Amino acid sequence: MGDTNRTWLLAERPDGRPDEGCFEFVERDVPEPGRDEVLVRTLYMSVDPYMRGRMRDAESYAEPWEVGDPMQAGVVGEVVESNHPRWTEGDVVNGELQWADYAVAGGHELTPVDPDVAPVSTALGVLGMPGMTAYFGLLDVGEPKPGDTVVVSGAAGAVGSVVGQVAKEAGCRVVGVAGAEEKIDWLTDELGFDAGINYQEGDVHAELRAACPDGVDVYFDNVGGPVTDAVFRELNVRSRVVVCGQIALYNATDVPTGPRKLAQLIQKRAKVEGVLVSDYADRYGEAAERLGRWVADGTVQYRETVTEGLENAPDAFLGLFDGVNIGKQVVHVADRE
Repeated sequence: MGDTNRTWLLAERPDGRPDEGCFEFVERDVPEPGRDEVLVRTLYMSVDPYMRGRMRDAESYAEPWEVGDPMQAGVVGEVVESNHPRWTEGDVVNGELQWADYAVAGGHELTPVDPDVAPVSTALGVLGMPGMTAYFGLLDVGEPKPGDTVVVSGAAGAVGSVVGQVAKEAGCRVVGVAGAEEKIDWLTDELGFDAGINYQEGDVHAELRAACPDGVDVYFDNVGGPVTDAVFRELNVRSRVVVCGQIALYNATDVPTGPRKLAQLIQKRAKVEGVLVSDYADRYGEAAERLGRWVADGTVQYRETVTEGLENAPDAFLGLFDGVNIGKQVVHVADRE
């Protein structure tokens, strides 16, 4: 175990797009676990778009961080010291911990990760929160039926890529929207999407209409903004819109307000519903079992964009807003001992 604990703090709240000045890297003593607590050494750390909301001093579904406090993230780590009867040294666990080499957590706050099932980093992606968000958001909120046309924005991300593959498993036609030809190629050539649209090039609405000649039955929205405006024009009667993320607006200082596109839902009688994976906590086992089986048999494939080193965690996070990642963005901090 190292002598010091490198930790990232929230240095200041961003005004618009975050930059390196929002983060402070400090060295502290390695914490000691108390009663029923566990000391965890970070192996992989997640960075996710929702973290941008936690940098604001505003009410949200995720509690905001205070300036000067450690940043937090989903972490896969190795138990190095345990005062909890469930965990022993060497166990691999998953939990909401800190952007740090080491963190202390209550034993009840951690879940096990089986290294024999898949690489442990997948507990932060396809077999973790993003995969489960895709699973419940599509199947429970989107309610896809065989023959439906499903459009996914942010389709090459951790959530969107799983949504599209689960929709194909459900017998749907799937169209993915992403921001680079490399991503479109991955979606269509490897993941089985029926069509892909690069929103950075051409007329998104015209390409969407060509790719969805029978309209859109389910729209899984990870992006918002102009892409969502274009999809709304092609919604079918009784279509379902799953609102999972709005990354196009997360850094905006002047966010457009008002129900600009809601009038289009009147004629279409479309349902629009947000999804938070925490609402399905009592069914995580169901999602984990099915996703694990699909990954094992190749029904669901995944990619990870791995940034090396805790010291580079802010770069990994900021890169999310440039769309540099394909699949799940993780930070590799250490190897198992």
